[in-house]
Amino acid sequence: MRRALSFLTPIGGATAPDPRTLGWFPAVGALMGLAVGAAWWGAERVWPAAAAAAIVVVADLAITGLLHMDGLVDSADGLLPQLPRERRLAVMAEPTVGAYGVIAGAAALLLRFTALASMTPNVFLVAAAWCAARTTMAVAARAVPYARHDGLATDLLGGDWRPVAAYGMAGSVLLAVLADGELTVVAVVAGVLAGVGVVALGWRRLGGFTGDVLGAAGVTVETVALLGAAATC
Repeated sequence: MRRALSFLTPIGGATAPDPRTLGWFPAVGALMGLAVGAAWWGAERVWPAAAAAAIVVVADLAITGLLHMDGLVDSADGLLPQLPRERRLAVMAEPTVGAYGVIAGAAALLLRFTALASMTPNVFLVAAAWCAARTTMAVAARAVPYARHDGLATDLLGGDWRPVAAYGMAGSVLLAVLADGELTVVAVVAGVLAGVGVVALGWRRLGGFTGDVLGAAGVTVETVALLGAAATC
């Protein structure tokens, strides 16, 4: 669990991941969601809803160390333009950010802020969405080929995706039920389907996943789940 925590967050110190690390992604995702949800609950008791939502967005960026948002930005730059496969991989490895990445990152932050600002704080909703996001990432890393010969995700490869999918989605559904019942479950499932779509796009255009694609999928799951929950308010 410490390896998963240190891989997904700045917490836990520098530890090298291994194939077992993916098995802890859903649990760490749930803990991250509980922390972000608690920040949401506490912030709205001090500030107006809009200010509290902004604080929560920033708190999530801090908890993830910007890793997943960076993946979204890099994936947008590499997957959306019309480029050959090798050029896509090179673009995603560059430290600079292009127009596609800027727009995708800004859109995600705006949508997350708006969804949070339109709802009353719900700790279990955030925990369910964040757990589902890391479950999607872990399953993709085990079920989809790796698109690079080496890279950040190399040490994670290996293992059966089905146990992670089973307990991760079970945990996400349980947390969603605790949040608000069936409507939240539907919102989380919609988020997972959107995240799977991101992974499928990466597979089609890169021949597999990269760490950036996993990060983009995770952010997509969370954002769509929040928007789905906001639509039911």
